[in-house]
Amino acid sequence: MRKLTEYWIQLKAKMVREPLPPEDVAAGWALGVFIGCSIPFGLQLIISIPLSMMMRVSKIGATLGTFITNPVTIFFIYPAQTYMMNRLLFGGSLTFSKLMEVEWTWTAVRRLGAEAMLSFFLGGIALAIILTPVAYFAVRRYVTVHRRKVKR
Repeated sequence: MRKLTEYWIQLKAKMVREPLPPEDVAAGWALGVFIGCSIPFGLQLIISIPLSMMMRVSKIGATLGTFITNPVTIFFIYPAQTYMMNRLLFGGSLTFSKLMEVEWTWTAVRRLGAEAMLSFFLGGIALAIILTPVAYFAVRRYVTVHRRKVKR
């Protein structure tokens, strides 16, 4: 638990020390979260870093924001997003317990079939649409408030 607290403190320090306007720091984090939710694990950094450079937003935020899906969280987030979208689109032909048993490798997901693949990708986009604005506004507020406090 102590390491997690130290990690969180370091993360916040990186967030507020970036020499960018709060909106650009927040946009980088929001970009990272969007990519982290909508792009499969393993391809995220390949996409987020060049995009953050092209958009001139926080590269640190774009990188760290993708870690919303990581080797620990994908075993809950991927089944949840797939299950929810499958329920909406196909009436729930995939059970949550079956999805929790999947390894979440490309091979394992392909074996589930086209319906599961479509549910996975659309579920990721839906999750990204929900979490991206949350990340943007939370980071922007945090950076703005922190910088105001430091100025005083």
